[in-house]
Amino acid sequence: MQDMNVARAAKLDTATLSDALDRHGLIGQCSKIKPRSASFRMTGRAWTLRYGPAGQPAGTVGDYIDDLPPGTVVVLDNNGREDCTVWGDILTEIASRKGIAGTLIDGINRDVSLCLELNYPVFSRDHWMRTGKDRVQVEATQVPVNVGNVRVCPGDLIRGDADGVVVIPASFEQEVLAAAEEIQSAEDAIRKSVREGMSLRDAREKHRYHQLQARNTP
Repeated sequence: MQDMNVARAAKLDTATLSDALDRHGLIGQCSKIKPRSASFRMTGRAWTLRYGPAGQPAGTVGDYIDDLPPGTVVVLDNNGREDCTVWGDILTEIASRKGIAGTLIDGINRDVSLCLELNYPVFSRDHWMRTGKDRVQVEATQVPVNVGNVRVCPGDLIRGDADGVVVIPASFEQEVLAAAEEIQSAEDAIRKSVREGMSLRDAREKHRYHQLQARNTP
């Protein structure tokens, strides 16, 4: 069964969704998280995992990928660490083959070349080759996590593109998507009016641009 809100989000860019989040007073813009390629796009529901420092003996980094359904966005909270990776080529190959929507990491990944070759979307703080084995371990799965100073809960709606990643809380997704669609429609109308000779000032006034940006705190 198709998830209609995932389909709706996929038609919107992160900038428009960011404005809609602001309109509702919600923090969902993941700070410092970037795509490994500007061409990467992902949309889906969050499946979450939180890492912690490895114990003695070290725990596993996880074989969770086998159990994830197609369309999932894998969300890995490694506490923003940039000294070791939690995603590499084996995971990329399996995720791509399974139809996983993409991977979001508060931390780093490696093996970028395969991500690019397979066009598998990875969004992270950076990339580097040093393994997380014996440095981090799985603490919990399917729990609220932090990515780029944004709370991500299992099932939240995730959208990523060239500008980064936004997280739409499941409890507010109808309102945020409706606002984003309204903003997108107005911006399209503004562009059309300007192309037809109207000044930007008049076009924004005609299509109520500034009212659309006004805060509406939930």
